[in-house]
Amino acid sequence: MKIKNWLMISYFIVMVLPIAAVYFLYVSLSYYDQKIDLREYIDFQDTVSNIESHLLDESLYKIQSNKNYKHLESLTNDNLKIDLYRYDGVQIFSSMDFSNSYQLFNTNTELLYQNVNEIQKSPRTYSVKKLVFDEENRIAGVYEITVGRREWIEAYNRNTIIMISLFSIFFIALYSIIIILLNRKLNRPLQTLQAHMNAFAKGKELEQSLSISKDEIGELMIHFEEMKLQINQTKDALAAQQQEKEFMVASLSHDLKTPLTVIRTYSEALENNNLTKEVQREYKLILFEKLDHMKHMIEDLALYTSLQSSQNKINPVQVNGNEYFDMLFSGYDELCAKKEISLVLKQEVKHSYLLDPKQMIRIVDNLLDNSIRYTPKNGTIWLAAISSRKPIPDWTFRDFYHELEEWRKEGTAILIQNEGSAIPKHQLDRIFQPFYQADKSRGKGATSGLGLSIAKIIMERHEGKIKIWSAENKGTLIACWLKEG
Repeated sequence: MKIKNWLMISYFIVMVLPIAAVYFLYVSLSYYDQKIDLREYIDFQDTVSNIESHLLDESLYKIQSNKNYKHLESLTNDNLKIDLYRYDGVQIFSSMDFSNSYQLFNTNTELLYQNVNEIQKSPRTYSVKKLVFDEENRIAGVYEITVGRREWIEAYNRNTIIMISLFSIFFIALYSIIIILLNRKLNRPLQTLQAHMNAFAKGKELEQSLSISKDEIGELMIHFEEMKLQINQTKDALAAQQQEKEFMVASLSHDLKTPLTVIRTYSEALENNNLTKEVQREYKLILFEKLDHMKHMIEDLALYTSLQSSQNKINPVQVNGNEYFDMLFSGYDELCAKKEISLVLKQEVKHSYLLDPKQMIRIVDNLLDNSIRYTPKNGTIWLAAISSRKPIPDWTFRDFYHELEEWRKEGTAILIQNEGSAIPKHQLDRIFQPFYQADKSRGKGATSGLGLSIAKIIMERHEGKIKIWSAENKGTLIACWLKEG
């Protein structure tokens, strides 16, 4: 349950339950009060019936000595009071002030005759006033009987204490339960989350896992776990990048060491005047070759570093498919002819593509350069661009045919296949790593070791992919997949 809904329900319960408890106690006390009230009312009527026969004597309502009221003393007690009044309002007797002296008090006759013959109830007493007539049917006096509600008062005091005690217990229990639930719903999860956050900030991991609930704190915990995962992934990526940079520096230092040594050696040799012009020319060609190799390595390194940056983006433009691939595949015939290698071209593409022309040229240059390097003399290189609706060329090695057919779906495939020795299977997964060379020729003037890595990055920037297959006694196939618009 969401914390907002839970709190609203809790507030409602906290507000309503005390009111309901008070109402229940009030109803219970009212019912009990009604029972006592009914019993007291009946008892009062019985008391009045037993006493009033002694109070109907008209002679009692004349001024006389209190001794003549002695017999009324036995009818009263500390909870029952009898008052006698003369017709004109003079109080001639009160059981609460029984003495031998005359003490006459005047009472307002209007108040005296008010509510006659009606039972009056107050929080503390029941009372009734009745008239007494003489022989001539004139009012001789008025008597008033008052009975204290001792039982009701005691019950009221006792029930009040019980009600206050029960309400206090209920109130304490209710708020104790609310505090426990709040601690379980809010405090404990927040403390757990805080502990995990502090541990994560210190680079530690708590054994106790987060118990994720279906509320706002649970969502906060999920966001924290996602944030932690992202931070860990970023840290791992940064560590991998740092390790890769260290590897690149070490590899570059190693790869530059050999050509620099050669350059130094041949430069010192050229200072010897005893060398013939033909030897000097040969040494200079070697120097230029090593310098070109170093330049190529530095350019590849600069490009690879640039592509690694998130700010470096490709600049795709809409190109005509046939015209662009004609241009892309041109110029390799002479290069292959110099190496005495046959080049077979095939092109069946769509009308237009969205790509970065310069970057695609760089990919094909790198891949063709690798294929030429590893293709034996009098061997063959096949170069093709085939859209998804056209069949794969029949010259494709059968070992790769079915897998390539599945891999190239819904895209145009650029295929570069060459005869030659196979790349071992355990090296295929690492072939796109920077500075990795399967022939172990690093530092001997072969390649920079970044060509395939650069090709992979450029293809991924085009939302494409690249894959390599290799088979013993046949050769190697590299395929690039381009999205079709």
